[in-house]
Amino acid sequence: MAPLPPHPPRPRIVIAEDDTLLMEALARLLEPAFEVVGTASDGDEAVRVALREVPDLVLLDARMPRASGFEAARCLRRELPATPLAFLTANRDPQLAAEAFRIGATAYVLKDSTPEEFEAALRAALRGEITLSPRITGGDPEALPPPPRTEEASERLSSRERDVLKRLAAGLSMKEVGAELGIATRTVAYHKYRMMEALSVRSSAELVGFAVRNGLS
Repeated sequence: MAPLPPHPPRPRIVIAEDDTLLMEALARLLEPAFEVVGTASDGDEAVRVALREVPDLVLLDARMPRASGFEAARCLRRELPATPLAFLTANRDPQLAAEAFRIGATAYVLKDSTPEEFEAALRAALRGEITLSPRITGGDPEALPPPPRTEEASERLSSRERDVLKRLAAGLSMKEVGAELGIATRTVAYHKYRMMEALSVRSSAELVGFAVRNGLS
């Protein structure tokens, strides 16, 4: 009796997600089809784990403590240029999706996607195919907005404001930013709303978008 052919190896994946419950749920969801070889709860750890494991795919949350998914992606694109990167996020801002693809991501998937959509996007990323959630510009990456005009954040924001913005863009609350910088929460709020006024943005999402575009995420 001829031996059975060996099972093809499962793709090796690193998951970066700061929500522990969601991290565990993602691992359980993916384990039948993927081998989860590492997890991380912030951007810096995601880079360390990915460099150690050299996986077939890295899944990144867009907003994480210490370093955002965007910052981690920039580093990984330099250090592991052949490794596909996929973003899993709740943010539907087309500008952020466009930035993810400009960095070199191959998938931008929303957290309210179905499990089937999610796994299909990761499979496509492994093949090098670009996948965008259909809830953003109908799933057409070509319809995403072009790169905005480069803005000199250093000329428009103070050093303290950049420190605050970097942490807000990484997903920290105003209370957590204050604790990390040793300032009061109300002072963080003052810096946040002064930045919004100075940059002519109307929401926290637009403020985060500014941070991403200017490398402050």
